[in-house]
Amino acid sequence: MLAHYLFVSAAMFVIGLVGFVTRKNMIVMFLCTELMFQGAGLALIAFGRHHLGQDGQTFVIFVLCVAAAEAAMALALVVLLFRHRESLSAEAWKDLQG
Repeated sequence: MLAHYLFVSAAMFVIGLVGFVTRKNMIVMFLCTELMFQGAGLALIAFGRHHLGQDGQTFVIFVLCVAAAEAAMALALVVLLFRHRESLSAEAWKDLQG
């Protein structure tokens, strides 16, 4: 049963990684990052459940809190970039280098 959960979590992580690398839209890249976080969280929960401990679930709660804070910051930056560049392309971020 553990192998099934690990397969799904690995598939989620790989799909998120491929989407992050291949896409140019900042919103899609952000969603792919969140998919990778959820895949890692699922693996932690599966390992925690397999070893009959609560450590996996506890760590996932902290990961979800960090992901929520990261989501707020990332979406604020994307909205700010869209207002200035009127584009959600990752290429627009290259102009911000100092």
